[in-house]
Amino acid sequence: MFQLRRRFTITATIALACATSSVFAQPAWPSQPIKLVVGFPAGSSPDLMARTLAEPLAQALGQPVVVENRAGAGGNIAAAAVARATDDHTLGLMINGNLTIAKILNPATPYDPLTDLTPVSLIAVAPLVLTAPPSAPADGAAFFAAARQGGDRWNYGTPGVGTVAHLGMELIKSRAGIAPVHVPYPGNPQVITAMISEQVQMALLPPGLAMAQVRGGKLRAIGVTSAGRSSVVPEVPTLTESGVPNLQLEIWNAVAAPNSLPKVHVKRLSALLVEIVRRPEVREKILAQGWQVTGTSPEGLANRIRTDTAAMSDVIVKNGIQAR
Repeated sequence: MFQLRRRFTITATIALACATSSVFAQPAWPSQPIKLVVGFPAGSSPDLMARTLAEPLAQALGQPVVVENRAGAGGNIAAAAVARATDDHTLGLMINGNLTIAKILNPATPYDPLTDLTPVSLIAVAPLVLTAPPSAPADGAAFFAAARQGGDRWNYGTPGVGTVAHLGMELIKSRAGIAPVHVPYPGNPQVITAMISEQVQMALLPPGLAMAQVRGGKLRAIGVTSAGRSSVVPEVPTLTESGVPNLQLEIWNAVAAPNSLPKVHVKRLSALLVEIVRRPEVREKILAQGWQVTGTSPEGLANRIRTDTAAMSDVIVKNGIQAR
């Protein structure tokens, strides 16, 4: 009996020692500050979103979260930097183009969204607002009737080739049976100026930019591109209500990580972000920035990436669109 008990004690001690050594063999994560890379300058919409998330995420992780701006190429420079990171402490706050069609639009893009990045969480979405000069018909159906009559004498403005505004307008053209000509500008401020002076007859704008002009009487809101009315601009009807069938187009931002980040960390980050963005005070702050909170699992973001990539790649191929 004594020998049996002694053998049991030794076995238990060895097992406990192995378990303890296994625990201590795995360093705590994160073990250093997290870098949250944003592909746009300070003060931009993605930058504001990243800074909204940084403080509560730092508190949850027990390490600082430092926002780093690497502007350029529509956010693709930052996305490439995240894809190449191997320190297990680099994340990216990205827009939908960085995670979907970047490589399709420009084969020279130095990363592949589908293989080099890991989805963490879809943070927030917003529709685009189809806007027009104040002289345009207020009724959506009447507006599209006028656009059909205008044919290719009408123009639409965008902040550049391959942007969501460009691809979205091409999608609307095919669904609504209209034929305005694309006029690219350096950015949305120039698009707004051109629309106010009626050099272009329509444009898709983010709600934050569009509604400031609409409420000031300088532009008219025709409709939003989401499938249903958006809490961001609940007073604006959908374009589907104006007779544009099967339209669902949103801009969004999400957190992604290098594909090398261990899945256990990805799942933990996702759960924390979902909890953070659903806090009432954070939700209200994000809504004030012009976004509707989502907060999804990695699988939820992956599904959205697949769906949007398929829809937008179809538009790109059919129209031969390439961004350089």
